[in-house]
Amino acid sequence: MTATEIGAPVRRKEDFRFITGKGQYTDDINRPGQSYAYFVRSPHAHATIKSIDATAARAVPGVLAVLTGDDLAADKVGGLICGWMIHNKDGSPMKAGAHPALAQGKVRYVGDHVAVVVAEDYATARDAAEKVVVDYGVLPAVVDMNEAVTGKTVIHDVAPDNRVYDWSLGDKAATDAAFAKAKHVTKLHIVNNRLVPNAMEPRAAVGDYDSGTEQFTLYTTSQNPHVARLVLSAFIGIAPEHKLRVIAPDVGGGFGSKIFIYAEETVCVWAAKKVGRPVKWTADRTEAFLSDAHGRDHVTDAELAMDEKGRILALRVKTKANLGAYLSTFSSSVPTYLYAPLLSGQYDIPAIYCEVDGIYTTTAPVDAYRGAGRPEATFVVERIVEVAARELGQDPTAFRRRNFVRKFPHQTPVIMMYDAGDYSASLDKALEMADYRNFGKRKRESARKGKLRGIGFSAYIEACGIAPSAAVGSLGAGVGLWESAEIRVNPVGTVEVLTGSHSHGQGHETTFAQLVSARLGVPIDQVSVVHGDTDKVQFGMGTYGSRSGAVGMSAISKALDKVVAKGKKVAAYVLEASADDIEFKDGRFQVAGTDKSLAFGEVALQAYIAHKFSGQELEPGLKEGAFYDPTNFTFPAGVHICELEIDPETGVTTIERWTAVDDFGHVINPMIVEGQVHGGIAQGVGQALLEGARYDANGQLVTASYMDYAMPRADDLPSFQVGTTVTPCPSNPLGIKGCGEAGAIAAPPAVINAITDALGHEDIAMPATPQAVWKACQKAARKMAAE
Repeated sequence: MTATEIGAPVRRKEDFRFITGKGQYTDDINRPGQSYAYFVRSPHAHATIKSIDATAARAVPGVLAVLTGDDLAADKVGGLICGWMIHNKDGSPMKAGAHPALAQGKVRYVGDHVAVVVAEDYATARDAAEKVVVDYGVLPAVVDMNEAVTGKTVIHDVAPDNRVYDWSLGDKAATDAAFAKAKHVTKLHIVNNRLVPNAMEPRAAVGDYDSGTEQFTLYTTSQNPHVARLVLSAFIGIAPEHKLRVIAPDVGGGFGSKIFIYAEETVCVWAAKKVGRPVKWTADRTEAFLSDAHGRDHVTDAELAMDEKGRILALRVKTKANLGAYLSTFSSSVPTYLYAPLLSGQYDIPAIYCEVDGIYTTTAPVDAYRGAGRPEATFVVERIVEVAARELGQDPTAFRRRNFVRKFPHQTPVIMMYDAGDYSASLDKALEMADYRNFGKRKRESARKGKLRGIGFSAYIEACGIAPSAAVGSLGAGVGLWESAEIRVNPVGTVEVLTGSHSHGQGHETTFAQLVSARLGVPIDQVSVVHGDTDKVQFGMGTYGSRSGAVGMSAISKALDKVVAKGKKVAAYVLEASADDIEFKDGRFQVAGTDKSLAFGEVALQAYIAHKFSGQELEPGLKEGAFYDPTNFTFPAGVHICELEIDPETGVTTIERWTAVDDFGHVINPMIVEGQVHGGIAQGVGQALLEGARYDANGQLVTASYMDYAMPRADDLPSFQVGTTVTPCPSNPLGIKGCGEAGAIAAPPAVINAITDALGHEDIAMPATPQAVWKACQKAARKMAAE
């Protein structure tokens, strides 16, 4: 295997600039004459705005403007939008309340944007913001979903009972019939805790306006700058699309939280024209806790029906999804079409029926967070499958294997058509790597030390690519989810790749260049990857949902096909042969059956010289573009096994072993894939053991700093055993399935299944903190004493 061949562990090209401090993030960007924004945020979870007095703030030396929602309205700047329409059971559309970038008449969560102060420097803006006097009419907060749907407190007038939608998927009659004939039914109440994304780089924005050209430029921490430009121009009305440039430079992590169009970036680019100066804003960590879109926050009641042998007959699920105070960009889709269609898991379940109520509360908006709906679905499926096996007295691996899908393609009862997989192969490999046969011995050794040892399984599946466009359009998506690419070959043979995907830590500058290097036979250091700038890349849909490989790289592959095809024609003219006789292999164009050949770089030069085909049908140059719209989602799957030990005296849980076997289809760079798996597991373990955003009854976020919100650290994690199996994806030319979200999807149920296995009962919820585990241990001890 050559150094840059597909499948080789090529070291990341981009890391040198990152680890030496040479990266350029949004906060590193400073424009001439730059000013600074500071947002006045609501201290109340729910209140009317009676008046805003900014007289004292405007009088502070260095203050350029204090702007409010009235100013936005006067300029006819629209509100933030939700881009995915969901319909109720009766066919009526969801109830989307207005979401102004600066509050107009009412605030709906602590941290809601009330006004912005723009000043010569950050300190002046912050100090002046304290002088803005807001007269609030405080209203009752409502943070509990059960209380919200009573309608005693109305958050948006359009939704009197605070229901955004009541939605369902599946065949209710068939599901009810299956339950009626079931020999055993397992029931489980499940809470999927709210999370704060906490990317390493906080959100930031720099808005600029050139009055000479009437051109706006927004530098922002975005996972999809083209979509940001589209929304800001077409829906919010900042500027015509051709007059707005959006640049997302280096981005220090996103995990979904930087997909969305936020108030701050909207205000910064609008305010730049108002004050005649560039306007910069960078969140501090408390602002991030308060105003970044949160993740998860589901409450679910699930039932699993089985026959006398333990074959699954049906699954019934009822979920309440907290969507927060406003609908964020993709929030409506996460608990619906990104959730319910994955409730079949890896299992051949004949009937599934799922109901979801999306509910407004006076909390921060909730939207996609690493996995987006798939972790929530996997947690439901893998927890109830584990509990069912225990209730039936069956080994959890045997129970899973009995119910696995075995024939592909497989049509689930909830939309998805699984195209390829071998779930037993992943389970077999994981069991061998985890030394499952000797788990009992290790459990006895732990017991001798006074510790509880448990093992938990998670046989997950996810749908990646978030495509094809026709499918998601029929489900309510406001955009198509194809991807674009352009390959520019320079006269000297170096290559520029322009991609609509965006990299925020995934290593695209390496893997994309690795694909090009392998296909064209050029050194990888002669390939550059350009992304994140709407003036350089024609259009793209960005990066989320593990779509960069399966969709983004497939677009690159299509463009490379065109480059090679044209290169053959150029070579044919130069070598005086028929294009049909030209073969391309290992970076050379050769006349079949002869020793006549040209290197790729030589053909590139000839394409621009064009002497040999001047006046012919072939155009000079070597530059090709492509759009790729996949024919199906991709379906990564695998088995993660968590083995842990609990100290019942302290409640401290120590993960002793972690085994992950994933089927990602063809792997471009195994080192980068393994890193993605490691990171995903860390986030999933964080949710299971440590993280949880909590609001008090007044709607105050009581976990608004790292003093109260625990993030996973290296010593919370073991060394991971990572393996793969391969069933190529048939729906894209590279056979790729996607890897970025797998660990975060698989990890939470694996951890909780292991903890409940150790405890001997199911009564524990995430996060399973030492205090929670200690209390659960006391319950287990009382149970044993009673027996």
